[in-house]
Amino acid sequence: MKAEYRTKSRYAIIEYLRENSDKRFTAKDIADALSADGSDINRSTIYRNLERLCLEGKLVRYKESDINATCYQYSEGHEACNRHIHAQCSCCGKIYHLNNELFKSAEKKLISDYGLYIDYGKTVIIGLCEECKKASIT
Repeated sequence: MKAEYRTKSRYAIIEYLRENSDKRFTAKDIADALSADGSDINRSTIYRNLERLCLEGKLVRYKESDINATCYQYSEGHEACNRHIHAQCSCCGKIYHLNNELFKSAEKKLISDYGLYIDYGKTVIIGLCEECKKASIT
């Protein structure tokens, strides 16, 4: 097995992703956050590291249609992240790992009515978390 690629930049990116593993980020979000912390990592270095981390299975990559961007989520410790559905709060961005059993009957209906199979690893349900819902009421 090939040795893990290690640099200061990679370490800074991974640490940031680990500390925020319940959220998704674009490469720009990561660059902005690291820059705000005083790091001068250029965006091409971030993209290279994100690609490497995806190949290593430490990141999950999502295409966000509403912002027309690719988002990343740290998934080390959630090895099955590409095999289950996620939910995301539309306000704070928090990620929830959902149990696929909730969707089995819906998938059967999608298959029988439309011939459509759920891609669990790429499916994200957008909603409002309880904390953000409470904050919006007050």
